[in-house]
Amino acid sequence: MATQKISLNWKEGVHFESEGPGGMVPIDGSEEVGGQGKGLRPKALMLSALAGCSGIDIASLIKKMRIEVDTFDIDVEAELTEEHPKFYHKVWVNFNFYGDNLNEKKIEKAVTLSVDTYCGVMEMFRQFATVETKINYFPKK
Repeated sequence: MATQKISLNWKEGVHFESEGPGGMVPIDGSEEVGGQGKGLRPKALMLSALAGCSGIDIASLIKKMRIEVDTFDIDVEAELTEEHPKFYHKVWVNFNFYGDNLNEKKIEKAVTLSVDTYCGVMEMFRQFATVETKINYFPKK
């Protein structure tokens, strides 16, 4: 069974650095709890992980499927519950593709493969949230 490990190093106040395979990520709390804007907040990191997981899948599939795309980006928005502990219960993921001659059928297949088959972070989110996805197509940036 595969395992992963990170180390969280306290810097000051509520500022930390998380070190793991491939690099370091600064983490900081909100100003309400003493944060100073020196890093991402933990819940935002979860949304970044979701976008990153699917983005890596899609970038690999674009290459493998020879899909012509000028660029793409992923926007994630989420709604927190009102009660503590607050967690995301609704998540919206927008996949935005840019190019002049986009093959929408192939792009849809790549996104579907990521969302339904490959992205483990997407599956983790589905355990506690409703996740809605949408694909958007735009002319070349």
